[in-house]
This record gives sequence, structure tokens and C-alpha cells, in this order.
Amino acid sequence: MALTGLAATRMERRPLGTAAASWRLVDRNYRSYIRNWVFFATGFLEPVLYLFSIGVGVGQLIESFELNGQTIAYAAFVAPGMLAASAMNGAIMDSTFNIFFKLKFEKLYDSILATPMRVGDIARGEIIWCLLRGGIYSTGFLVVMVAMGLVESWWAVLALPATLLIGYAFAGAGMALTTFMRSWQDFEYIQLAIMPMFLFSATFFPVTAFDGALRWVIEATPLYRGVVLCRELTTGAVSWDSLISVVYLLAMGTIGLMVVSRRLGKMLLS
Repeated sequence: MALTGLAATRMERRPLGTAAASWRLVDRNYRSYIRNWVFFATGFLEPVLYLFSIGVGVGQLIESFELNGQTIAYAAFVAPGMLAASAMNGAIMDSTFNIFFKLKFEKLYDSILATPMRVGDIARGEIIWCLLRGGIYSTGFLVVMVAMGLVESWWAVLALPATLLIGYAFAGAGMALTTFMRSWQDFEYIQLAIMPMFLFSATFFPVTAFDGALRWVIEATPLYRGVVLCRELTTGAVSWDSLISVVYLLAMGTIGLMVVSRRLGKMLLS
């Protein structure tokens, strides 16, 4: 009996593979959210309502837009911006408020580190979950776009991977920033950054409406890069800006993941 117990203990403490360990946390999040699916759905509905109210409603007053030499309807111009925003919403919701609650109040990660899982597994698992949530939002929104006839190119098949890249960028950055948060009041700064990006990142009108330094600032924001990427793919007006956006978003997410792993290590293991 003693030998059997010792063998079981060693087996339980054996480190899990990276993929298996990260997926354990993803599965835990899924089981938690399946009972609260209404809250899960709210992040998808907001961009859809914006599309109908602004893209379709205001679109009745605007004949067309020109994009990279192509003439497109206003709704087809707005829809990819909402698609990028949908991916951002899904990633930001989980990588900021929910992570902060788990870290500071629920003390979930302290319990997880008592298992064979490591800090890096936590960071990767949470980011994978953020990607899944953002991907679900984006898939639903893309279906709405197709049903409304707002997809004008076969390049749109790459729009879903593009939204996962957007989610990766915002999930990494959001989690990294959350590790520096001290109280719920600090999240006002995140909202202060998200709302202007949503309104001015060429989501509802071209970036050419701005001049000088302000335009450079907008073009340097992550949501703008995501909007450009999704818009060029869904309209078929692909340019070198698409490659710039891919590199930008990939670097943003990777740097965020590295910061999260280091910060969680200091906070949970010190």
C-alpha cells in the first residue's frame, strides 16, 4: 500500500506537457463560462448592433467609399472594422477584468501552482482561452457579414485567422497590463484607451480624415492595424499594409506573453 501510494504521488507530481497543461486551464474556463453563456454572448452582440445602426443605417446616407482604388459600400467599409473590434472585445474582456479577479481575489493561480502546472502554462492557457473567445465572436460576426453580402473577396477566408492574430495581440498586452493593476479603479485607464481606439481607428471613416502627427498616432494603434488587415482581406484590396499589420500584431502578442510569464512568476513565486 505504501509503495502504491508513493507511486501515485510521483505520478501526480510529474510535470505535464506544455500543450496538455495549458489546455487544462482552457477546459476549466470553458466549464466556468458554459453556465453563464449570456455574459459570454454580450461581447458579440455589441459590434453587430453597431453594424446595423451605423453601417446599415448611416450607410443609407453615404453612397460609397474608395479603398485602395476600389469603390465599396459604406456598410462593407464599416463591417471589417466591427469584425476587428469583435476580436478585440473578446480578448480584452478575459485578459483584463477576469484575469485580475482570478489573480487578486479568487487566488486561482496560487492553487494551480500547487499542481504540476507552471507559470508559463497559466499564461499560455489564459491567452489560448482569450483567442478562442475572440475567435467565436469573430466567426459569428463573419457569418453575419456573409449573410448581409458584405464580403467581396475570397481573401476573406483569411479574415478569421486575422482575427485570431488580433485577439493574440490584445490578449498578450491586456494580461501584461493587468499584472500591474493595483485596484479596480485602474481599469479606467484601459477603458480610456479602448474607447478612442474603437471610435477613431478608421473603424467608421478613413484615416485620411486626419492630418499630420494625429494620423501617425492612429496608424500606430493596434486596433487600426487589425482594422486595416480585416478590411483589406474582406474587400480584396490587399496591400503591403497587410504584412505590416501581421508583423505588428504578432510582435505585440509575443512581447505581452513574455511580460506576463515574467510578471506572474514574480507575483506568485516570490
